[in-house]
Amino acid sequence: MKKQFIVALALLVSTISFAQKSELKTAEKAIKSGNFADAKSAIQTAEPLIANADDKLKAKFYFLKGQALYAGGSGSSTEMDQAIESFNMVQKVEGSSKGKYSSTIEDLKSQMLNNFLTKANAAIQSKDYAASSVGFDKAYRMSPKDTIYLYYAASTAVSGQDYKTSLKYYEELRDLGFKGIGVEYTAVNKESGEVETFDNKSLRDISVRAGTHTAPKDTKTESKSAEIVKNIALIHLSNGDNEKAIEAMKLAREQNPDDLGLLISEANVQLKMGNKDRFSELMKEATLKDPKNPELQYNLGVIAAEAGEKEAAMKYYDKAIELDPSYSDAYNNIAVLILAEESSIVEEMNSLGNSSADNKRYDELRAERTKIFESAIPYLETTLKLKPKNVQAAQTLMNIYRGSGQTEKYKAMKARVEELEAGN
Repeated sequence: MKKQFIVALALLVSTISFAQKSELKTAEKAIKSGNFADAKSAIQTAEPLIANADDKLKAKFYFLKGQALYAGGSGSSTEMDQAIESFNMVQKVEGSSKGKYSSTIEDLKSQMLNNFLTKANAAIQSKDYAASSVGFDKAYRMSPKDTIYLYYAASTAVSGQDYKTSLKYYEELRDLGFKGIGVEYTAVNKESGEVETFDNKSLRDISVRAGTHTAPKDTKTESKSAEIVKNIALIHLSNGDNEKAIEAMKLAREQNPDDLGLLISEANVQLKMGNKDRFSELMKEATLKDPKNPELQYNLGVIAAEAGEKEAAMKYYDKAIELDPSYSDAYNNIAVLILAEESSIVEEMNSLGNSSADNKRYDELRAERTKIFESAIPYLETTLKLKPKNVQAAQTLMNIYRGSGQTEKYKAMKARVEELEAGN
């Protein structure tokens, strides 16, 4: 009786094994013909039986399951995640011995990775930031060593205003200790004269050899740690979680007390919260750490201007220009400060009547207004020289030339404004 039971059990196991192999054979045939729906159906039938299969059969099952779900790149987002898991299971089952499917899996994963990246980049071009974020996230899950993809997933989620998702990714990057330091490959486009960034050195060098670009340059990028912590804090701020925002910055600075980027990030967070005094304190602290940094001087000028401290703002902008004569925004903001005086003059001019005294005062005010224009013009012209496509600076100059009676310059600037607006 005992022997008969053992034989019956053996027959049952054999039947199950045959059923598994039959379904996997069906799935394999369907995948080869591109019929992924039938392949997934066969895989679904075989799955309940796979737990008791040997490693060889398990590896084949997960290999075919991954292919069926991937569906040549047309699988859904959920199916792609499951395909990645299935391919990882193949490598787990086969171990480090590089089994039958391991090399093929690597090729498939490489195809999937390229597919995710291609779709993610295409989504950016079409401004579908949600789809782009999903694509970069999947690329990272496919290749966890490439943490830059997770950073891109977080950044595009921000662009798509999906702050919940971006916060999750940024916190994951923070916990991973992500720095993001790398090399940026640039060259100047001969046609536009602008500096362009390339995905890699090879693409940049090909463009240079083709003659479309010149002046290739390799630049080491700065750590993105400060940016990540700042964005975490800003997202908390946008959610109304001010305490979490401050706590995020506090912890980051405690861990990196000498990190100037984090100090500036905290200053920006304080500014976002409306704490202008604290912002100013932090920026002054930053200037002591880095006295030759024009950006710090410029930012101090911005906050001073917002606080109505014109002389202090002018001093900071002048210092920024002294440190960096090509700092176009500093020139522009000096012009803004100068032109701010015009509004009160115009208001008084408009309030005057037609008496001789009023006419005399009107002429005095017009002379004052002309002096203001004359003071602002050099700064705006320099701004436009440094940034030829600055439409706002061009429009302001055009109005000044018209208001001060410089007809020829007005006509020339008007044409330039129209050209710039047409190009935008």
